Amino acid sequence: MRQAIALLVAFLAMPSVSAAQTSDSGAGAALTPSTAASVNNMHLTIRRNLIEAAGAMPAADYSFKPTPQVRSFAELLGHVAFANYYFCSMAKGEPIPTTVNFERTVTDKPGVVKALGDALTYCDGVFKETTDANANQLVKIAGPGGSGQSTRALVLMFNTTHNNEHYGNVILYLRLKGIVPPSTARVQGPK
Repeated sequence: MRQAIALLVAFLAMPSVSAAQTSDSGAGAALTPSTAASVNNMHLTIRRNLIEAAGAMPAADYSFKPTPQVRSFAELLGHVAFANYYFCSMAKGEPIPTTVNFERTVTDKPGVVKALGDALTYCDGVFKETTDANANQLVKIAGPGGSGQSTRALVLMFNTTHNNEHYGNVILYLRLKGIVPPSTARVQGPK
C-alpha cells in the first residue's frame, strides 16, 4: 500500500517537476505525431535561443574564454554556424554551400551574428522542405568518423541536438558574464 501511494504521489508530481525544467518552448506543442513537424519545431526553438544569445553578449566579450583551453564565444558560435551548414546540406543531399571556417576566421560580433543567422536561415529552408513523406529518405553522411547513410530526419535531429549541446556552452559563457540566457529570461519575464 505504501508503495502504491508513493508511486501515485510521484506520478502526480511529475508534471510540475517537468514544467519547472523546460524552457518557454512549450514542449507539448513542439512534439507532435509528425516527425517533420517535430524536427522543425525543435529547430525553431533552438534557433531563437542561439540568435538571441548571440545578440545578448556584448561585442567586447566575443573574445571571452572561460578557460584558455576552450573556444572563445565567437569561436563557439562560428563552430555552430559551420555545423549548421554542414548538417543541413547533408540532410538536403547537396554539397555544403560554404567552405568558410567561421570558427577561425570570424571574430567580431557583427560578423559572427551574420554568419550564424545566415547558417540558420539556410537550415530553415531544409527543415521546411522536410515532410513526413521524405523524412525517412536515405541521405549520405560523411564525417571524421567515416561515411555511411542515415535518414534526412535523423541528420536534422542530430543538428538540433548539436545546437542544443552548444547552447548549453553558450549559457555558461553568458552566466559567467552576468547575463541571463534568453531562454531563462523569457520564462522569468520582466522584472
